[in-house]
Amino acid sequence: MAALSVGEEEYQAFARFLERACGIVLGPSKQYLVASRLGPLLEAERIPDLATLVQRLEQRPTADLKGRVIEAMTTNETQWFRDRFPFDVLRRHLLPEMERRRVWPVRIWSAACSSGQEAYSISMTVDEYNDSGGRMEAEILGTDISTAMVEEARRGRYTANVARRGLAPERQQRFFDAVGENTWEVKPAVRRRTSFRVHNLLESYAGLGRFDIVYCRNVLIYFGWESRRDIVQRIAEVTRPGGYLIVGASESLARHSDEFELVRLDGGVVYRRRG
Repeated sequence: MAALSVGEEEYQAFARFLERACGIVLGPSKQYLVASRLGPLLEAERIPDLATLVQRLEQRPTADLKGRVIEAMTTNETQWFRDRFPFDVLRRHLLPEMERRRVWPVRIWSAACSSGQEAYSISMTVDEYNDSGGRMEAEILGTDISTAMVEEARRGRYTANVARRGLAPERQQRFFDAVGENTWEVKPAVRRRTSFRVHNLLESYAGLGRFDIVYCRNVLIYFGWESRRDIVQRIAEVTRPGGYLIVGASESLARHSDEFELVRLDGGVVYRRRG
């Protein structure tokens, strides 16, 4: 297959479509990324070039094609217990606080959960907290814009290489069952707290319910300023007063919302819903 050629005009047209469709903002000179992500899709659909794809998406869109384009362009990079701090602070501070406040069960949202590692890591953290004397239960919702990622998360099955990424051997043995020569499955005790559904962060949050803790990490950086502000405001509306929002280490809520106050814990920061 010949490499996909992406001219400036069609690149800009595609970038405008992508921002309208899912809020992701492509910076300048990302033609190589578009070419590598969409080349196989265009070949499979027998679409000759990016301009024709954009025209089809604008004039004769189908949910299937639009969804596949968004999936191809969405970054699905994740691992178990990624960055450690969000899970350490959950175990050391947030779960003990919820237990003192008699929040039962604590409702936790893993937004943009990819293939489920964050949501399952949260559930494993609840187990480890209870091992140390806690008495907490949780309902954990994982959402992602990618149907394929949500289906993988629901299965809870991973290749041995994926199951090991970011996971100590002790945790792998405790929280997974080997179900084949190269496949590991998250144990039922961990999976029972979790559910997964497809959700676009730019669309309605009405069916999600309300949460005590929200993880929305390494997501806001892909959106434009207005979309980021809109997302944070929507998250505030579904976060109970006194609840917490955890974003990525390189992300900040400054100028995006007055609904949250910054709280410093264990060398990092989380945001607490005012009220």
